[in-house]
Amino acid sequence: MQNFPHHYTARAEGQSTGSVTTRAEGLETLEIAAPRQFDGPGDKWSPEDLLVACAADCLILTFRAVANASKLKWETLVCEVTGTLDMVDRVVQFTELQVHATLTIDPQENADKARRVLEKAEKNCLITNSLTARTQLETNVSPSGN
Repeated sequence: MQNFPHHYTARAEGQSTGSVTTRAEGLETLEIAAPRQFDGPGDKWSPEDLLVACAADCLILTFRAVANASKLKWETLVCEVTGTLDMVDRVVQFTELQVHATLTIDPQENADKARRVLEKAEKNCLITNSLTARTQLETNVSPSGN
């Protein structure tokens, strides 16, 4: 692993209608749209879908690392996350992430140990730990055609 801090850059481009095109170096381009709940088409990933999926993905990847360090033998981890988006003090935000993890372990493994490893992974998931991070907005506005 590289030393901290790490930096990640993504670029999104959109127009007054249609999908937003999102890119990051070396990765597939994603077409993003508003979810059906916000009158979007419902057939593309939305920022809301991505945030919830990131929580699920991060738990599995963190679990891999913790399980490896704990020498836990496991086969599969299925993680389903349901995010609740609500209005709090006139601000729309995720208020809860319900995480359902189904882990299949080696028959020789201890289920209590596996549960502890899952709990440690959940506590160390960098995505869910970052959701209350301060946001800094930097803007550059220019007229069309420049």
